[in-house]
Amino acid sequence: MSTTTIITNRHEQCHMKEQCLRYEKCPMVLVQELLAGKWKILILWYLSYNTLRFSDIKKLLPQVTQKMLTQQLRGLEEDKLIYRKVYPVVPPKVEYGLTEVGKGILPILELMHGFGSSYLNAGLDK
Repeated sequence: MSTTTIITNRHEQCHMKEQCLRYEKCPMVLVQELLAGKWKILILWYLSYNTLRFSDIKKLLPQVTQKMLTQQLRGLEEDKLIYRKVYPVVPPKVEYGLTEVGKGILPILELMHGFGSSYLNAGLDK
């Protein structure tokens, strides 16, 4: 049995176990799986205010390789958090944006931004 399986099946360890017992997988584990990946949170953040082309996202994240960005975008698309729209033009034009499901994570991202601001204001960063 993998560690993830153990974690997802151990709802009695969750402080919200009464709600978790309704599900086969702990909701926190699900969110962790959806957002796992070094760049996914930032991709979602940048898409929160605009649809972007691949090249635009790449410019916003210059440290990420093209292969890694492609993998992260595909994962977010498979999880229905973003959509990919291909325009029938030459050269190909592809845009990415948040789905309605993906927009549901915006309040969480805004809270994360607020926490980051507070952390920086308190001088707790390295």
